[in-house]
Amino acid sequence: MESVRFRGTWTALVTPFEKGGEQIDFHALSRLVEQQIEGGIEGLVPCGTTGEAPTLTAAEQHEVIRVVVAVARGRVPVMAGTGSNSTAATIQASQAALKAGADAVMLVTPYYNKPSQDGMREHVLAVAAAVDCPIVLYNIPGRSVVDLGVPATVQICERAANVVGLKDASGNVLRCQELARALGDRLAILSGDDALTLPMMVCGVRGVISVTSNVLPAAVSAVTAYALVGEWEAARQAHFALAGLHAAMFVEPNPGPAKAALAWLGMMNDDVRLPLLAASEATRRLLAAELLKHGRGAAGVPVKVVAEAQSGG
Repeated sequence: MESVRFRGTWTALVTPFEKGGEQIDFHALSRLVEQQIEGGIEGLVPCGTTGEAPTLTAAEQHEVIRVVVAVARGRVPVMAGTGSNSTAATIQASQAALKAGADAVMLVTPYYNKPSQDGMREHVLAVAAAVDCPIVLYNIPGRSVVDLGVPATVQICERAANVVGLKDASGNVLRCQELARALGDRLAILSGDDALTLPMMVCGVRGVISVTSNVLPAAVSAVTAYALVGEWEAARQAHFALAGLHAAMFVEPNPGPAKAALAWLGMMNDDVRLPLLAASEATRRLLAAELLKHGRGAAGVPVKVVAEAQSGG
């Protein structure tokens, strides 16, 4: 894909499992990719946080990316999560992702090691020098402990032309505002938090890498589409309509609730891999109530019909 547009709604894909999490359900993954594209998303992000990347082997990660690329068939770009707390491993995973057909890679800030700002900068620059593709940084201090600051981000952008985007899951709208002010069009910033998508887009963010769009791709895409053309009242109404579901998707560790919602819609089972657990019954009831408000799920099938079918009604 000659030009990748980092804007609108990209889906942080779940990785469907079967046999209690022992194997990847590639049939369910293929169906999910098709329905994401039908729902109007701008891009696909396999092997990120929502894809349970820390539990995937290198071979599994390569195959997930390959299948997503094959099913997408160039209709939308694929950005593979390849970051880790090892620079050498990140380079290897990024090169493997490109061989599997990915259009871009996403690098999470190195976790556990707790590198300094300079260390994070040099980590990214080393990867950027080793791969010839667009790179999107992923700042998520709640999971990685470290927080990539504005000065280090600016320095990276000054020295690595292929670093073109940032997924920000810091929850700090002011941070994103400062980055947008400092870098303008140089860096495409995407929200990493569904609930903050619209507030962040008002400050110059270009879209979202979404968890909720696994379940309601068209509804999430509508929010960013309205915002990108300046139809702020329509964007606000669409965003508010999703507020309850956004909250429900994170009442337990992601992607447990997302998989529970997709299972309820008949898309896949809800298997996750330890140390994560499947969503509780209380969370399932909450998700069902929220989905019924929207009337449709990722498959475009009336939710009530799916629920009645699954209950034998």
